[in-house]
Amino acid sequence: MAPTEPNDDRSATDPDLLQIDARALRGLAHPLRLRLLSALREHGPATASGLAERLGESSGATSYHLRQLATYGFVEDDPSRGKGRERWWRAAHAGTAFDSELMHHADPEVRGAMGVVLHEVATMHAQELSTWLGTMHEWPREWYEGSGIRDYKVRLTPELSLELAEKVSELINSYRGRVPEGTEGSAVVRTHLHVFPRRTD
Repeated sequence: MAPTEPNDDRSATDPDLLQIDARALRGLAHPLRLRLLSALREHGPATASGLAERLGESSGATSYHLRQLATYGFVEDDPSRGKGRERWWRAAHAGTAFDSELMHHADPEVRGAMGVVLHEVATMHAQELSTWLGTMHEWPREWYEGSGIRDYKVRLTPELSLELAEKVSELINSYRGRVPEGTEGSAVVRTHLHVFPRRTD
């Protein structure tokens, strides 16, 4: 999912990243809202009924939660689409930046909301990977060879762990724009980055 990025210098100046505060975090912390936002960012503008069909939800539920997302600035009307009563929605930003301080906020409700968001993002990552594993036989052999599931273990300090995550993000971003949309044989590639410590005792 593109919705989550750590707070960094780019997030403070990039108009395509929405900087989250405690109020907006509470508005986002719902599994369906996160899935709706992810779907709009990945697949583009859609109606509540179209999203309901894609996500297996009722149109009443998607319509309500889209309005809530709009209240907090995550989605907006797409005036270039739809006629009459048909309302189209689009993501207002390409991504979302979270200040790490929200995880240590004095209000336990804010910390709980952050936990909901992070766990749901991790769940969506797992679902995307599971979908790939279940369908990879449908892709050309080149894509199977060009994909990968790897894990690494290395001893670091918190500062070096942050440096590692930032360098990996910089490397991934350096590939943006290298392949024009519609290029034959190309596809959108998803990369999940999880960097976390583990106890060894």
